[in-house]
Amino acid sequence: MQFKHAPAAVSAAFDDPNLVSAAGVVPILRLARSAGLDELAQSRLSVPTDKGSNAGAKVMAPVAGMLAGADSIDDMNLLRHGGMGRLFVRTYAPSTLGSFLRQFTFGHVRQLDAVASRVLRNLTARAPVVRAREGERVMVDLDDTIIEVHGYQKQGAGFGYSGVRGLNALLATASTSSSAPVILGQRLRQGKTGSPKGAARIVGDALAVLRRTGVVTGVRPLLRADSAFYGHATIGTAINAGADVSVTVRMDPAVKTTIATIPDDAWTMIEYPNAIRDETTGAWISKAEVAEVPFTAFRSRKKAERVEGRLVVRRIPDLNPRQLEQPTLFDVYRHHAFFTTTSTDDMDTVVADKTHRGHAVVEQVHADLKNGPLAHLPSGVFTANSAWLVLAVIALNLTRTAGLIADRAGQLARATTATIRRTLIHVPARLARSARRVTLHLPEAWPWQNAFARLFAITHAPPPPATA
Repeated sequence: MQFKHAPAAVSAAFDDPNLVSAAGVVPILRLARSAGLDELAQSRLSVPTDKGSNAGAKVMAPVAGMLAGADSIDDMNLLRHGGMGRLFVRTYAPSTLGSFLRQFTFGHVRQLDAVASRVLRNLTARAPVVRAREGERVMVDLDDTIIEVHGYQKQGAGFGYSGVRGLNALLATASTSSSAPVILGQRLRQGKTGSPKGAARIVGDALAVLRRTGVVTGVRPLLRADSAFYGHATIGTAINAGADVSVTVRMDPAVKTTIATIPDDAWTMIEYPNAIRDETTGAWISKAEVAEVPFTAFRSRKKAERVEGRLVVRRIPDLNPRQLEQPTLFDVYRHHAFFTTTSTDDMDTVVADKTHRGHAVVEQVHADLKNGPLAHLPSGVFTANSAWLVLAVIALNLTRTAGLIADRAGQLARATTATIRRTLIHVPARLARSARRVTLHLPEAWPWQNAFARLFAITHAPPPPATA
């Protein structure tokens, strides 16, 4: 692109009171209101303030800022420009919202957790956020991530397993083959906290939320997790809640002994990254192989607490530099094993291995959050940052739903938060008022005009009449 005018012929002035920079906040906040976000926050939060709570409006404000791209308290000024005051009743100052979050206690954060779960349930009534065909499993993925922080005034900050100083966020997501992940449960923990601490509580809450969404497929959901969560508390909670598990195991002596019993003719070649397909036979040529063997987890515990299942093992040649100089007499493999309670009739060995590797989808959720509101944890108060995490989860679930409504059969239905923000939210508009109606004049030839129009029309449609 080239400039059409000379530099001296172009000027800039911040003088138009009728412009807004993120018109897409309007339909998504309508979606949030239809899901009951403000009413639920107003009725369930008991956060004390000096001038009245107004919890519903003060929860909607940071969520709106996060939708517009805010990743700190100061960024809430994104809501205080141009014609935003004509669109919304309350556009709070960042200092007011910061004071509101700092008054949260752990009990208030749990109240906000309840609000987030009910908002997700109401969103699933507006759009099939978790879409699953009959007989398809819903995948529930559990994982934690370290959010890096700086300075010495962050409560709870510490050096965790990654060696980075920060706070630990534990998330549980739900996804299917045709729907992007949404977050069922969340918890902010101290940075030095071990991954499995509190995981059983999150698993129980997440599976309860999934049941309330009404997603019925006829099969049990599948909990996927890495080896940090291989413990009786987490796995037992999932099974008691009606789910199957697929959890990576640690290479302890019992697991190594079990792997050694697998015969050589039981290994099956699988499609794996960098594998090559033989054009003649159609087989995959690689060194990745899988096999399975019956396995009883937690055999050291009493009989009622043992879990029967199967151990699926994937082996890959251990190609270290010394083997290139002096080949070994026998092949040396690296083994990766996971424990699953799914049946062989439901998932054979190859399908079970491929399904378990899909657990990596939770890393996309971590990246989405860290590319947005979790780029920073804005407060020095731990409970304020915990509330900030819950609000970020609400904002992510709202963007997922908005993308699905706007473009159900297209790319936006599974797009990242950054893509939805760029195409549907960061749309500049000029406000015009006539006959007590406000019209948003949007850019002509906007590439995603049809998707925005669909989202706007659905979220501004009158609610259906109440049934008797």
